[in-house]
Amino acid sequence: MAKKKKAAVKRKSAVKRKPAAKKKSAGRKKSGLTTMMYTVSPELQAVVMSKCLTRPQIVKKLWVYIKAHNCQDAKNRRMIVPDAKLAVILGKKPVDMLKLAGHLNKHIKK
Repeated sequence: MAKKKKAAVKRKSAVKRKPAAKKKSAGRKKSGLTTMMYTVSPELQAVVMSKCLTRPQIVKKLWVYIKAHNCQDAKNRRMIVPDAKLAVILGKKPVDMLKLAGHLNKHIKK
């Protein structure tokens, strides 16, 4: 009986488990908004300095312009007070930052 127990112990240790195979990432596809190029109106070109960009690039460059020219309200940073170039795009009244996308739609074409 002693031999059988030793043999059973040896079998358990002899069986090695294979490491779990790593799952391959299928590669996440980018949505159409991040890859689609848009032509920009001449008014918006004056701000973003490019003729053709993706929508996220347009928004990034617009924010770079807003911060570089201090177009945010000092007390309420959510409000954007347009200067001469931005007034053509956004209008003369201060605009909430979440409403920028709506104003950009008029100046972006597929």
